[in-house]
Amino acid sequence: MIDLVRQEIATSASTIVVKVGTRVLTKEGGGLDQDRIAHLAEEIHQVLQTGRKVALVSSGAVGAGMGRLGLAKRPTDVSHLQAVAAVGQSLLVEAYERSLRAFGVHAAQILLTADDLDNRTSYLNARNTILTLMVEYNAVPIINENDTVSVEELQTTFGDNDRLAAIVTNLIQAPLLVLLSDVEGLYSGDPSDPASSVIPTVERLDDAIFELVRDRATGVSKGGMASKLHAARQATTGGGSVIIASGRTPGVLARIIAGEPVGTLVLAQGQLIGARKRWIGLTAQCRGQLVLDDGARRAVERQGRSLLAAGILKAVGRFNKGDVVALCDAAGKEFARGLTNYSSDDVLRIRGLKTAEIAGTLGHCPYDEVVHRNNLMVTSGSPSEK
Repeated sequence: MIDLVRQEIATSASTIVVKVGTRVLTKEGGGLDQDRIAHLAEEIHQVLQTGRKVALVSSGAVGAGMGRLGLAKRPTDVSHLQAVAAVGQSLLVEAYERSLRAFGVHAAQILLTADDLDNRTSYLNARNTILTLMVEYNAVPIINENDTVSVEELQTTFGDNDRLAAIVTNLIQAPLLVLLSDVEGLYSGDPSDPASSVIPTVERLDDAIFELVRDRATGVSKGGMASKLHAARQATTGGGSVIIASGRTPGVLARIIAGEPVGTLVLAQGQLIGARKRWIGLTAQCRGQLVLDDGARRAVERQGRSLLAAGILKAVGRFNKGDVVALCDAAGKEFARGLTNYSSDDVLRIRGLKTAEIAGTLGHCPYDEVVHRNNLMVTSGSPSEK
């Protein structure tokens, strides 16, 4: 059965980011499932044959390393995790290259860290490299967290590559992100309950949706679905759609591009946002916060205005000119992000002042705006307000 909404999304998706999780790629107890990778490579080839481009965000380096080294238990300390990941990453890419080469396609390894994408120049270099690989060389970028240096990420069980996949989706402005996991999608209740079923479409990622993947007694997320929904929020805010589905379903990618109702579709929240504003609002790490009064919030969020010093109540954190800062309401809730024209020290001196008074306080007034409207992105509110 064809879903017309999904068919329209799939038809317009000339570029697709596919993320595949460790549990899809590895066997029980560790070690790569070579047959699963071969099947995935064949499915990617089938997508490429339709004229689409594919970027693959792949977990599995630690699991592959455990299998290669004969480890029955995942290491818990950082140095051993990094070493196992280093062994496994080469095995992982080798498996993709061998499987894709059978179809005349090459695998290209790209290892990224959060710092790489936090820097605007490195961000653009990564974007250009990925696009060149896909467009000019018909290669499949195999993207992973650089586990040998990303300490914090290795200590987290779920979510890191889900977020990385959302960032890559925004990086290359892909219209569709597919998150392949070991579950069929987002369930209406406990997946083990026969009364629960997969929710076919999510129109808005509100609190009620996130509540579906929380244990009401302990608040502990289950099966990594919470991280997938956070990634979906990041990608759909940028204007892309997201499908969460099982990577163990035969022909899952072919069924998705055919518009079949596979997994859970999370609809895009508005039109595609430009690459630069995606970097500002959805990728670069915030270095601090600017807390605004109600009038300044309305001007920025509703009227598309720049942020002036007069509307700032306080500055939180240490940041420099050119850093990304979060714009928050008086209660501390973020509603936008932007590049600041002033350091935190200077903001603390000029907050609440009219523009004409800045020079008298600082000795000069290099900018009328603390954050110019061209350098900010509203991260909440209706799509038309972004």
